[in-house]
Amino acid sequence: MPASKKSSDKKHAAEVAKPRRSRPKMPKGYGIPTSERGMLPWRFVEEQMSNARNYWIGTTRPDGRPHATPVWGAWLDGALYFEGSPQTRRGRNLAANPALVVHLESADQVVILEGEAFEIRQPDRSLAARLAEAMSAKYKAVGYRPSPEQWDNGGLYVVRPRAAFAWTQFPKDTTRWLFSVD
Repeated sequence: MPASKKSSDKKHAAEVAKPRRSRPKMPKGYGIPTSERGMLPWRFVEEQMSNARNYWIGTTRPDGRPHATPVWGAWLDGALYFEGSPQTRRGRNLAANPALVVHLESADQVVILEGEAFEIRQPDRSLAARLAEAMSAKYKAVGYRPSPEQWDNGGLYVVRPRAAFAWTQFPKDTTRWLFSVD
């Protein structure tokens, strides 16, 4: 797949709008309930992703070794947008293999996303303006104020989730969401 891709934001929003909720498959000894009772609602993931300041992403180097790094970003329209030069280790990893995992910092309010990330070049002006506004509000305490034009030549990524996992009381409310991706 190409390292950069013009985003179809409306299509992406539709992709993540209707995840299928279920229990994750784990060995019986983990005690994951079999019923739907107690599963978390999707809004829990949305709230945690929206409120997070830092997102840990894991990528794979071309030689197969893992790489993890924290990034800043914004959760908009059911997608995680984060930034960074395509020349960073994560950018080079994603150019070779877009698969990644996203994890929030908390081990008590757990949210894990699995999916793919693609660089967006020349994002739609309204999306770029909304992202700049969201990131400026989130990171104002550290003086970070991106401009919508900042990503015209790359350095903006969108995560396309394929699966999400979350829990607050493992294993009682452990929940998995699967996404239909064409």
